[in-house]
Amino acid sequence: MSASIQGAKPPYYFVPAQSSHPVLVAVGLFFVILGAAMWINGHDWGKYSFAAGLLWWLVVLFRWFREAAHESESGLYGRKVDVSFRWSMSWFIFSEVMFFAAFFGALFYIRTFAGPWLGGEGDKGVSNMLWEGFEYSWPLLSNPDSKLFPPPTAVIDPWHLPLINTILLVSSSFTVTFAHHALKKNKRGPLKAWLALTILLGAAFLVLQVEEYIEAYTELGLTLGSGIYGATFFMLTGFHGAHVTLGAIILTVMLVRILKGHFDGDKHFGFEAASWYWHFVDVVWLGLFIFVYVL
Repeated sequence: MSASIQGAKPPYYFVPAQSSHPVLVAVGLFFVILGAAMWINGHDWGKYSFAAGLLWWLVVLFRWFREAAHESESGLYGRKVDVSFRWSMSWFIFSEVMFFAAFFGALFYIRTFAGPWLGGEGDKGVSNMLWEGFEYSWPLLSNPDSKLFPPPTAVIDPWHLPLINTILLVSSSFTVTFAHHALKKNKRGPLKAWLALTILLGAAFLVLQVEEYIEAYTELGLTLGSGIYGATFFMLTGFHGAHVTLGAIILTVMLVRILKGHFDGDKHFGFEAASWYWHFVDVVWLGLFIFVYVL
């Protein structure tokens, strides 16, 4: 369906033409996941697969989102499409909540059941016969098999970089909210400033997260091979960092669109969806800070 003239009445429900973008995105993600798995397991070709798949994925997403933005700005999206977008984004965020709930659930199971069992506690304490003499405590600085999985010498201090990162992300939730209110009032200047500040806060978070990882690997001996503590730490914080990266990219796209004059006080769900996602990653981080770093 060709784009209508700007300002024209949108169709009852816009149905786009067939597109290859979903299939192409799936192909890119396949090589990203394959490459990441092989790279982690010591296969050098994995990093090339990961990089190529990521580049492919980003190019396809760019083309896909450019078409969607053009359709929106051409006046093809009416109220019914807006409602469908809101439902879609709500279900997407719900799926992300379940994604992190699985990881938090695994952390809870390890700390509450599996770990104490291996230490000889509880109704399955007989598991201690697997590693006699092992005493469980969290965080694990002494693994059942410390030769196979060398434990870290210390853990990350929650009141240093993690606390700074918490302040950065919580602050970014306020700044993106200020930007949203400015957009609803059609105040373009404050909108651009608050949104740009949100992106800078997200970028600062990622820089400090990388610094924290370097400290963990080089000074604390905390790695993915440090047993269950290292594995859960990097899985939870790593996936969250990936989501922050994606959120920062989405907000950057929103800033570019705003600089081009897109969105107004009444029609701006693209920006609203981006802010929903950003609030989501902020809330997840608060859970990580409490249950991974502090407790």
